[in-house]
Amino acid sequence: MQLVVENLACRRGVRLLFQGLGFTLEAGRALIVTGPNGTGKSSLLRILAGLARPEAGAMRMDGTPEPDDFTEETHYLGHLDAHKGALSAQENLAFWRDMLGRPALSVGEAMDAVGLGGLERLPVAVLSAGQKRRLALARLLVARRPLWLLDEPTTALDVAAQARFGELARAHVAAGGLIVAATHAPLDFGPCDGLDLGAWRPARPVVEGVDA
Repeated sequence: MQLVVENLACRRGVRLLFQGLGFTLEAGRALIVTGPNGTGKSSLLRILAGLARPEAGAMRMDGTPEPDDFTEETHYLGHLDAHKGALSAQENLAFWRDMLGRPALSVGEAMDAVGLGGLERLPVAVLSAGQKRRLALARLLVARRPLWLLDEPTTALDVAAQARFGELARAHVAAGGLIVAATHAPLDFGPCDGLDLGAWRPARPVVEGVDA
């Protein structure tokens, strides 16, 4: 299995953020996406997750039933944790497990894995920011999907929680999974490649209707 991106371009509003982007990510590797603010790291993940359309280019996941529509093979974790505050932690996680399909770890096992064991019945509204982030990360463990798309995954995590998630990410990669992670902080996800989106910006600003 491999993720192939060819000649990808991204426009946000009237600004072309990057163009001509291409890479191949093999199973069992992570791609760490870096670059200054505004270069399109979050936009790239949203495009890969099927939540936004590229300006140009193509993507496919070789080795899947629908190589050109691989959204069913992806976990997307954005800046927002996407919890319902009035529901308990286990109710939130059970909802995502049932919606995503392909069950993997049980709710209890996933919460233990991210260090939230014993908090299953608490309403999410009373959890700390770091606990909410760990609950969002637990979503990756309750449904079996090979491609993890992670936007600043360690936001709000303390040092111990970052180390714990690093272990989970390395285990996913070692089992043949793929990770694309946008970050401003160092991440140790095992065998990895780097992608600096700043290198794919247009040579000069491209603004629709303006000669820049």
